[in-house]
Amino acid sequence: MTPATAYATPGDLSPSRRLGQFTWVTLMCLLAWDFSGLDRTVMHWIADGSGFGLRDNWWMEEILHTRAKQLAIWVYLGLLVMVWWPQGAMRQLTRLQRSEIMTGITLGLITISTLKRFSLTSCPWDLQDFGGAASYVSHWHWGVLDGGAGHCFPGGHASSALAFVGLALPWLGSGLAAQRALGRRILVGVLVTGLVLGLTQTLRGAHYPSHTFWTGFICWAVAVANHLLFGWLAHQRQSRHP
Repeated sequence: MTPATAYATPGDLSPSRRLGQFTWVTLMCLLAWDFSGLDRTVMHWIADGSGFGLRDNWWMEEILHTRAKQLAIWVYLGLLVMVWWPQGAMRQLTRLQRSEIMTGITLGLITISTLKRFSLTSCPWDLQDFGGAASYVSHWHWGVLDGGAGHCFPGGHASSALAFVGLALPWLGSGLAAQRALGRRILVGVLVTGLVLGLTQTLRGAHYPSHTFWTGFICWAVAVANHLLFGWLAHQRQSRHP
């Protein structure tokens, strides 16, 4: 490990403060979108009563959905292997930090999958407005059936990329500017990829934009909480073995 990627000390709150500020600003923007009603407006721009013309588009369904999900599995397995046999920039991290990354990614995927399992929100392509049988019910109306298949909130496919936000945190939490710059590049790459996958599903009619936004925020919040927990574990270990 190099000092550049060490966990911040308890007295150095600036990295944690920056992560917290980013989290709160993102949440406020997301809530503003959610209550603006733009979700339905965007979907009506894309489709009409005859449905979504891009629902069965080969590039979107085969490449940006199926193949992208398969690629995400290989990336996940590659990172898992690097917990024990790190390569490239991962060599800068301790095994604890590499374990943090894998735990954060895994918890993000599990959280999104679990929320989807219990969600009663149906996909846009199931709505009467677009040729389906369901009525629109906000995902904030928990426990209210909409007459559709449900299990559509948050966006599962986008989590194939957005769950990897935890990959950036060991660098974003560094006290050195160069390391934070690397973390920002990783974070931007993950977010752009996640937004592309989320946009794909929106254009196909599988998800509202907010479903992708919430997926990103949930994965980020889980990763930050996980990062803080592993930081605490590192400090506990250091206090026992100074």
